[in-house]
Amino acid sequence: MTRTVLLALDTSTEFCSVALLIADPAPATADGSAPHYSAGEVNVWFSHELTGPVSSTRLLPAIRELFDLAGWKLADCSGIAFGAGPGSFTGLRTATGVAQGLAFGLSVPVVPVGTLLACAEFARLHEPSVMRVLAALDARMNEAYWADFRWDAAAGEWATVQAASLDLPEAIVLPDEPFTLAGNAAAAFGDRLPMPDAPVCRIDFDALPHALPVALAGLRALRAGRTVAPDQAAPEYVRNKVAQTTAERMDARAAKAAAAAAHPEQADQTTEPLR
Repeated sequence: MTRTVLLALDTSTEFCSVALLIADPAPATADGSAPHYSAGEVNVWFSHELTGPVSSTRLLPAIRELFDLAGWKLADCSGIAFGAGPGSFTGLRTATGVAQGLAFGLSVPVVPVGTLLACAEFARLHEPSVMRVLAALDARMNEAYWADFRWDAAAGEWATVQAASLDLPEAIVLPDEPFTLAGNAAAAFGDRLPMPDAPVCRIDFDALPHALPVALAGLRALRAGRTVAPDQAAPEYVRNKVAQTTAERMDARAAKAAAAAAHPEQADQTTEPLR
């Protein structure tokens, strides 16, 4: 099998996340300080830093540092994977732009990976027996991004039951079989999610957008030829606007006040959009 060197990026949240995946053969490093994941033929080194709104200034240095630490060169890359969204509009543009620029310079393909799919991938990485994942993230503005995935064991890949969508948390459609809820929607919305009657297996609060699952899902996509030319790479926004109208803000404040009155124990949730 040909060696694959895949760089993966995700800046869809307040984290600057970078992973370097090496598949068959995998190198060894003298410095064991790098976070390292290994599963058979696949090795991944990654960096996941809380950078807030300045991930655009941290991304390229983080890439260089990871390559230096792992002992590989950027020129060795077979492709660039990136978290395509949904998520922070500015963060999605950052990852897309950097992936495009590097891919153009290296003459390699780009692998877009949905951030909700990355959440599902992370949930399965945490618990390999997971077969169905509802991934749901706080989209702010009183809404949630969500998607439904089923693991196809025969194909060794995720099948999309419901593509990435944007809805009020109450409108999320739950799977009709046991599933894992991945993402931060449960923490953000609490019992606004239609959970009580659902056959939930578990809630994975840590299955969030991250370059490690982007790299693992990206490897399968790269090997299957699900790539795009650099000039065709684009964010998957899902939301088509970044601000509410005055009436929408008033309605959101009223709904927030009513929810706070009914459930004073729940943490306050911002209604500002992700940027």
